Amino acid sequence: MIVLNLKTYSETISKALLFTDIASEVVEETGVRIVICPPAPFLKEAAERFSDVFAQHTDPYPPGAHTGSIPAELLKSLSVKGSLVNHSEKRIGMEDIKRVLGHLHALTLETIACAESPQEAAEIAALAPIHVAIEPPELIGSGKSVSTTKPEVITETVNKIKDLSTKVNILCGAGVSTKEDVKKALELGTDGILVASAFVKAQDPKSILREFASVF
Repeated sequence: MIVLNLKTYSETISKALLFTDIASEVVEETGVRIVICPPAPFLKEAAERFSDVFAQHTDPYPPGAHTGSIPAELLKSLSVKGSLVNHSEKRIGMEDIKRVLGHLHALTLETIACAESPQEAAEIAALAPIHVAIEPPELIGSGKSVSTTKPEVITETVNKIKDLSTKVNILCGAGVSTKEDVKKALELGTDGILVASAFVKAQDPKSILREFASVF
């Protein structure tokens, strides 16, 4: 599984739907599951042209007087399939993580909950998200992958989560930039990767996505 977080880079603002089409094409070519997370204004159009669109964030509120919020029900209405939760750039705290997971799961939407450490990953895994992504914040956007520079973080995360549940999938994020980074992440026991700048800012995003997919 490859998860593409488009964030709100300038390239994303001008090319979000192009990136969505690239993901769709690489899925067709390789059969590897690819999820794309565009900014909220692009969710509707992206979901109309690709089947695995997730939000970058969901708020822990039901529909109502919550100006600027993104409730799970809104995502469901747009045919979005799931959401990132608690990304290091949009942290919400353990109580709200629990609430958001509950709202999303009640609507049969998929969840990717992010953690900054093995301990936090285990705490979040106990709340039964579908996926947990381990992302040490100091490596995000650095070009230095956690799988190669801090493999012990991945190993500890995998061990802690597997001790709790074999049903929670584990993703490796933070600095994943090369085919070798992906290969190492899978060798350490993860089920996939979460990437952002390595794809969005690549000179040839389709080529790099094909490289990542070739490892699976």
